[in-house]
Amino acid sequence: MAAAEAAAGFATSFAYSTQSNGNLRSQAVPCPQIRWDTFYKPLNSRRTSASNQRLCLKCESASQNLNSIDKEESKRSNVIALEQLKASAFDRYTKEKSSIIVIGLNVHTAPVDVREKLAIPEAQWPQAISDLCALNHIEEAAVLSTCNRMEIYAVALSRHRGVKEVTEWMSKISGVPVSELCQHRFMLYNKDATRHLFEVASGLDSIVLGEGQILAQVKQVKKLGQGVAGFNRKIGGLFEHAIITGKRVRTETSISSGSVSVSSAAVELALTKLPDSSYATVRVLVIGAGKMGKLVIKHLAANGCKEMVVVNRTEEKVAVIREELKDIQIVYKPLSEMMGCAAEADVIFTSTASETPLFLKEHVETLPADTEMARRLFIDISVPRNVEPRVSDLGTAEVYNVDNLKDVVAANKEDRLRKAMEAQAIISKELQNFEAWKDSLDAVPTIKKLRAYLERIRASELDKCLSKMGDITDKQKKTIYDLSMGMMKKFLHGPMQQLRCDRRSDCQKPEEMLEIMHAVNRMFDLETEIILETVRTKMERTKK
Repeated sequence: MAAAEAAAGFATSFAYSTQSNGNLRSQAVPCPQIRWDTFYKPLNSRRTSASNQRLCLKCESASQNLNSIDKEESKRSNVIALEQLKASAFDRYTKEKSSIIVIGLNVHTAPVDVREKLAIPEAQWPQAISDLCALNHIEEAAVLSTCNRMEIYAVALSRHRGVKEVTEWMSKISGVPVSELCQHRFMLYNKDATRHLFEVASGLDSIVLGEGQILAQVKQVKKLGQGVAGFNRKIGGLFEHAIITGKRVRTETSISSGSVSVSSAAVELALTKLPDSSYATVRVLVIGAGKMGKLVIKHLAANGCKEMVVVNRTEEKVAVIREELKDIQIVYKPLSEMMGCAAEADVIFTSTASETPLFLKEHVETLPADTEMARRLFIDISVPRNVEPRVSDLGTAEVYNVDNLKDVVAANKEDRLRKAMEAQAIISKELQNFEAWKDSLDAVPTIKKLRAYLERIRASELDKCLSKMGDITDKQKKTIYDLSMGMMKKFLHGPMQQLRCDRRSDCQKPEEMLEIMHAVNRMFDLETEIILETVRTKMERTKK
């Protein structure tokens, strides 16, 4: 009986405590009588004063002073004032809300001679993320640098200042003037930036529609970003959703059927330049046995090339490829013998990560001209380029780079458009899912603070209750503890349902979510704690 009375007393005390905050007080009421829906009614149904943006806590005394005022006119004025307050609050939160931006150059906006100056090797991506997040208005960042694009994804506190800082950073690391960058860069914000990355991961923005390698590169961004300060929740979530989208597009559409890659397009381009349109009679040299080089070798084998020389820094990768293609004669040569191998080759494919050209004009003009073709053929799919542009000036050489592959993949344009339309439906759905997930992140501080606030009350009232009960059994203690936890969970259920969005189709609109957050923050005075936490975080970043 004593335990039951104490539990009942705890329930009444808990109900009273959760409604007591600052000037907000109500009489203790039995727990079953609490109207939970009052905690997240529309804002204009509870506010009675717009001048101080708080609830009128002395309604009776205020109403005595307003007896002479027409009630209908007063009500109408209050409604207008409250709507203005809501609008200004939403505008303030919208302005303060950070933006997802993408700034970059790709094969559609800039020639290779500009892109190669901005290329960032994969090993340097983590450092680039750290450097970007050291900028004043950049919170999170990611780098996607391939042979066809160099794109910076960022979460910016200020859209315009963030763009300015990132553009200046790109100019600084590349030596390309800001004015020149502005001629070739593209910029997208929020939903447009998200859609762009989803299209990139799906292979819709590549020279070769549906190419599979770009999805692997997007995965690599996420892999290298994990654990790097600056690759945080929003950017990490963005790339995670992009990977999901890319996988869905490839498995649920026909976009990858019959598609080619940059490597296969390079092999096909070279084939069109050969005298007999055959690799049977020409000597082939492949420089680089990385991901791109390996694909080149496989496509050469698929197109009838039975033997080739592969130059690489080490033999391990070449040995692996040789094991996979046992019917093809693959001869390994170290990098030190590259020029000697080039002297004996008719067609040379280059795909290394070298930041400086491997073949200069001075090197190539000394090579013997006794090839099977009129001119030695260079197919350079590296960015930065491995073959100096001036080599094209020689009458003994013909040079093609990644930008020259557009003509190869321009065929079957109608089929490409049809496949792209299939993919866009999936992208639109995943974009909706990501936006809902991103909007729900805004409620996380409120959820955490509300949970912590109620936990403090629960623990305090539980201690008071147990101290009054004297000696009781562990079972009785557990019963009272379970009661306190159950009450807190039941109390939190309604607000949590309104504030959370777990890919539900009926997720709150941003303005509705804001209204609910306002209500919860003001009711429990959580807003001050959240703001102070944000300020502390910003100060710590500034010190670093």
